[in-house]
Amino acid sequence: MIFDKEMIEQVYAALPGKIEYVKSVLRRPLTLTEKILYAHLASDETLKAYERGTDYVNFNPDRVAMQDATAQMALLQLMNSGRQKVAVPSTVHCDHLIQAHVDAKSDLATANVTNREVYDFLSAVSNKFGIGFWKPGAGIIHQVVLENYAFPGGMMVGTDSHTVNAGGLSMIAIGVGGADAVDVMAGLPWELKMPKLIGVKLTGKLSGWASPKDVILTVAGILTVKGGTNAIIEYFGEGTESLSATGKGTICNMGAEVGATTSIFPFDAKSAAYLEATGRAEVAALAMKNKEYLQADPEVLANPEKYYDRLIEINLSELEPHVNGPFTPDLAYTISEFGKAVKEKGYPQKMEVGLIGSCTNSSYEDLTRAVSVVKQAKENGLKVNAQFIINPGSEQVRYTAERDGIIAEFESVGGVVMANACGPCIGQWKRDIDVPERPNSIITSFNRNFAKRADGNPNTHNFIGSPEIVAALTIAGDLCFNPLKDTLTNDKGEQVKLTEPKGYELPAKGYAVDDPGYVAPVEDGSKMKVVINPESNRLQKLEPFKPWDGKDFVELPLLIKVKGKCTTDHISMAGPWLRFRGHLDNISDNMLIGAVNFFNDKTNSVLDAETGEYSAVPALARKYKSQGIGSVVVAEENYGEGSSREHAAMEPRHLNVKAILVKSFARIHETNLKKQGMLALTFANKDDYGKIKENDKISILGLSAFAPGKNLIIELKHSDGSTEQFEAVHTYNNAQIEWFKAGSALNELMK
Repeated sequence: MIFDKEMIEQVYAALPGKIEYVKSVLRRPLTLTEKILYAHLASDETLKAYERGTDYVNFNPDRVAMQDATAQMALLQLMNSGRQKVAVPSTVHCDHLIQAHVDAKSDLATANVTNREVYDFLSAVSNKFGIGFWKPGAGIIHQVVLENYAFPGGMMVGTDSHTVNAGGLSMIAIGVGGADAVDVMAGLPWELKMPKLIGVKLTGKLSGWASPKDVILTVAGILTVKGGTNAIIEYFGEGTESLSATGKGTICNMGAEVGATTSIFPFDAKSAAYLEATGRAEVAALAMKNKEYLQADPEVLANPEKYYDRLIEINLSELEPHVNGPFTPDLAYTISEFGKAVKEKGYPQKMEVGLIGSCTNSSYEDLTRAVSVVKQAKENGLKVNAQFIINPGSEQVRYTAERDGIIAEFESVGGVVMANACGPCIGQWKRDIDVPERPNSIITSFNRNFAKRADGNPNTHNFIGSPEIVAALTIAGDLCFNPLKDTLTNDKGEQVKLTEPKGYELPAKGYAVDDPGYVAPVEDGSKMKVVINPESNRLQKLEPFKPWDGKDFVELPLLIKVKGKCTTDHISMAGPWLRFRGHLDNISDNMLIGAVNFFNDKTNSVLDAETGEYSAVPALARKYKSQGIGSVVVAEENYGEGSSREHAAMEPRHLNVKAILVKSFARIHETNLKKQGMLALTFANKDDYGKIKENDKISILGLSAFAPGKNLIIELKHSDGSTEQFEAVHTYNNAQIEWFKAGSALNELMK
């Protein structure tokens, strides 16, 4: 089945003319990224050479995708938009709320009971607004999108940071907050700062134990978690042609971990083969006819340094498997360096759990390469020395893998196959361990490994590798095992060396599935009623935020001065809190409880200046709110890194935090704050972070003259009565300033 066939045909019919016109106006060759972006300019947007990293530009994406945790808030906002039906094809995917514990069958049954109210809500809203609905168990949103919706040359937004996965099929796919998704679903232009371009030239060809995952683990080590901020990573070179479509998806997927707006690969024969294998031969044929428009121009490829803002070159033939971590996805080691690092840094060497899956690595190819390692180990008398968990990416992948004997091979060595869902990757893992808080090591094929993310234990050292490396280390039970050169002792006392993994990009018998899990919306949803129980603790009707009162913010208390990394996991934890994603007041009780207080090195412990006692962050914010007082949050670099969850912006807004003042923001989070009517400010001089004291009163001055490019003044009033001032920078344009004045972008939309 080809979804959105008419829309795709329209995109391809217009693509050549649009790109040729752009080239005639700009008078230069184009990168692939530029071709797709300029071809999706909003109809009233002036065509010109936009300045990368500076100019805000309006686009018209082709479609929207939402996962169940973020869809709740997005759809609650859509219900307030006045829209009767979505303007572009949109889908909801139920993949985040299924907790991994026992096995796929048991966990899915539990999820269908515990989350029934939310699933019913999402289904009802989908019917009302004409949104496609993928049931629990259908698969992880990004794998399902790659199999069914991604198409070369298209543009989409999704309410999940790993929407970028679709770049593996030459699509500009960008993670956004729910408010941005509502704009697109409402038929409004969607705004994005024109990204800079990072070109990654791939030469050579992967071999041995090296995999596509090792490409992005290498890039993460080069760029770090903020090196790709406000940039799109475009891969090119002959090396791209040897990578499978799902392998390219893996690389694009984890580009979110370097802060990239998205990543993209050129269309090629591998892309066409995947489209054909997933029942989209007509799309493959259309893309093939437009192949020159789905690659960078030859002049760009010949002289890439002229067209990209930064250039990286990786020889795939020389690439060694990597393991990254712990606690951050950009701490990169080659497998030959990793064992030494484990010992030198004192990481727990015993490997306790290996987890294969997540939206990054749960394709048919991933499972076949991993199971080839498992199979040869079993045949050579080796036992698996750690717990083994597998999450297939979709029901289509799982069904096909079961048919081909792959699932049975995993289970034969004690592997437990969980539901086709995110599970442990997002903290949805009920892990049974003997001492919950003891230091321990796990290795995953996931994308993120922040402290507490997988199992809630701050002492779990989570390392990231390819599925085949995860399989090898799980068999060994030892982080220092290097499958490229080390041996293991089998049940006969013999030394066994694992040979390189073998896999299949596409199933030889084709993909198969009994029930993919898709439910089409009813033809006419206008009479559908969406009922939210006012007594529910899972869902809550959204009330508009209050507009700005026209005054400066004067002498606001400091809520928290955050020390070190502060991701959206720190601001609004997932795991057990996912059940409140549709209830803003309830989920606000997790606001910033994972952030470290600069003044006492503790989490969820901040000074109440009135009493002199320490309080939980949400409790203190609620106290200030009840007194009609706002507050300020101060933090360091790359604030809001990680997930696109807009709850991390909505919770402070709900609890009357007026401004977030940081050294730098992650892209999605800064936009989310703006959308919710918050002040997102950065220090003009990062050293001014050090001036803020625990019991300061903070004023933000100059709001009456709030204008693009004009700094605001921060005034600190210290407890001794002294004051000092410094400047704060912002990136608001005129439209975004109107969001602030109206109280939120949605309020402005409803005017």
